[in-house]
Amino acid sequence: MEKGRAFLVGAGPGDVQLITVKGMEAIKKAQVILYDRLANPKLLDYAPADCELIYCGKLPDRHVLRQEMINDLLVEKVLEGKIVVRLKGGDPGVFGRVGEEAAALAENGLSFDIVPGITSGISAPLYAGIPVTHREFGESFAVVTAHDKSENGQPKLDWKGLATGIDTIAFYMGISNLPYISKNLIKHGKPADTPVILIQWGTFSRQQTLEGTLSNIAAKAKEVNFTNPAITLVGDIVSLRKKLNWFEKKPLFGKQILLARTGTDESELAKELMEQGADVIEFPKWKKVTVPVDRAVISRISAYEEILFTSPESVREFLRILIAERIDIRRVKANFYGCSTKSVKSLNEKGFMAKLEGEMPLSGKLLVVGDSDITSEYPHAEKFITSKKMIDEQFTPIFKRVIEEASVNTIILPSSRAVKTIVEEGIIKEIIPQQLLKTARVVSMGVRTANASEKYGIIPDKVLEAPDKTSVINCLASKEPELSFV
Repeated sequence: MEKGRAFLVGAGPGDVQLITVKGMEAIKKAQVILYDRLANPKLLDYAPADCELIYCGKLPDRHVLRQEMINDLLVEKVLEGKIVVRLKGGDPGVFGRVGEEAAALAENGLSFDIVPGITSGISAPLYAGIPVTHREFGESFAVVTAHDKSENGQPKLDWKGLATGIDTIAFYMGISNLPYISKNLIKHGKPADTPVILIQWGTFSRQQTLEGTLSNIAAKAKEVNFTNPAITLVGDIVSLRKKLNWFEKKPLFGKQILLARTGTDESELAKELMEQGADVIEFPKWKKVTVPVDRAVISRISAYEEILFTSPESVREFLRILIAERIDIRRVKANFYGCSTKSVKSLNEKGFMAKLEGEMPLSGKLLVVGDSDITSEYPHAEKFITSKKMIDEQFTPIFKRVIEEASVNTIILPSSRAVKTIVEEGIIKEIIPQQLLKTARVVSMGVRTANASEKYGIIPDKVLEAPDKTSVINCLASKEPELSFV
């Protein structure tokens, strides 16, 4: 058997767009991914459908897999001839134990690449409006671990050198040791009024900050129960935040959105929401498998007067099948319709003048094209199944963990099919807490979607007249008063 290869990849600090090109390329060809808690799980969406996903995350109070077990598993999978990605938050070489994992691979004669990532000690401050160096505030910068392997976890550092020789210091995961850090820096010469900022979940929309000084930051953090994952940045450079704070001014900053999905394509809506500052959890993760072509339908393709496409994917799959079956598109005489604006757009991009489903006449010979999730809204129509769609169960524990850690405050329902999915696959199966329907703001994209929601007992807080991404963003960015819940 051929030996495989490992890629030890830095996933960046959280914002999925901050991964390197080389890191993304490794994910896209991976056969196995061993990923950490701080690697944004949305990156796993880019992995092949048959990729094995293994969670290696660590929490302050427990380890899912200890480091020695991770090393052994990494070696084992590479020896099986697999392309293995070890996906680590931030940069693997900055407190990421990449040296230990690379050593395990090297000792077994296995090939590996180390792919750097953007470390949180630099990126989290930047997303809080603070560059870590500046000619007027400091020309030296240090990254320091805020805990070590000792019994009490308090690192033995060159406190004198840090306090008097370094302008700006980034402590990683230092919240529990804040009193110890502050005391030692002041004791060894750092002024007690030196500015300090704590940045939790940096580069995410749930980013939280807390400002103070060495003399009071520990008490402030205790008062509000500030927790890791967080960066503690110490230095006069923190004062730049007042002028340069850019990320938290994005229109959707603070929005943690649960977006119901019915398609396998990358969501343009999700991309735009994230661009505007939101965190987006897309549920569920779908995968598709091919099905035998229904040649009986293909043989009478010229007889249909209307063809309704249920998704953009169904448009591409239908055209791909016609080409594979050597059917000239000019044999299709039907008018084309789409169940959504995305479906219509996909048809338009292929050169077809299509309309929305609502404009379709109810008479005439109709063919509905879609995956195995086609509903029976048109009992007299013929159906053409292009593929079988199923939920990727590998992502179920990932969703549970992400929703548990996030504070979802907005739910977006794009279609009636999405409503059915989020209820039957999410809430009934207890992947999504039912309480979210009461505590989060529910936005329905269109009246039909709202009607479907109400059948399941979900009353939308907002129904959009135009079911498109611009309307969604304008709605969420509007300065409406926050909903209050009993």
